[in-house]
Amino acid sequence: MEGRKFAILMCAEDSDFVKKMYGGYYGVFVRMLKEDGETWDVFEAARGDFPADDEIGDYDGFVITGSCNDAYGNDLWICKLVFLVKKLVAMKKKILGRALGGKIDRSTTGWDIGITKIHLQTSQFFTSVKIPASLSIIECHQDEVWELPPKAKILAWSNKTGIEMFTYGDHIMGIQGHPEYTKDILLHLIDRLFTRNFIEESLSEAVKSKLEAGEPDAETWKKLCTSFLKGRL
Repeated sequence: MEGRKFAILMCAEDSDFVKKMYGGYYGVFVRMLKEDGETWDVFEAARGDFPADDEIGDYDGFVITGSCNDAYGNDLWICKLVFLVKKLVAMKKKILGRALGGKIDRSTTGWDIGITKIHLQTSQFFTSVKIPASLSIIECHQDEVWELPPKAKILAWSNKTGIEMFTYGDHIMGIQGHPEYTKDILLHLIDRLFTRNFIEESLSEAVKSKLEAGEPDAETWKKLCTSFLKGRL
């Protein structure tokens, strides 16, 4: 719709690769979510940059990105982000991003990297948009949601992760995977994780070989995310 405003709360640092190819992660998200006539701003949350209280009401929705930091950490910026999310929840602003009040910790089964098929409980939430019973999405995480906050509902799960997607009311939707990622972003990220000794070479090579055989359902995720954020579900 004409004149609508959205904000991206950036919780990660841009890599040189993503800067060069997409203009940073801001460019990655805008590429997926922006429609004609909209304004999209970015706040570098991981650097302590947040919208002022008198700015929050100007935005129709917020997107909270993934991060290399633990979602359950006590860094000052994470605490500020949680405080902001609580404000947004009270205002019933649309939020596409992380959980609120649940329990998040390391996965007991290790890293989930690659293209994963998740299974959706479509009848619970997607009443106006036709969504298939399963979708493939790019994953890259070693933390996962162990327990949802009260009143939240599970929308999707996978064979590896019990909570792949959830809603809280009709204004918050969280997704474990990365609908915004492309395969080239994931390949670059795998190399970064390996060179920094976060993953073993065997895992790196195994994931790369499997990537050649699959594709994420990028267009369906784009439709789903934009429809949620803009009240079309």
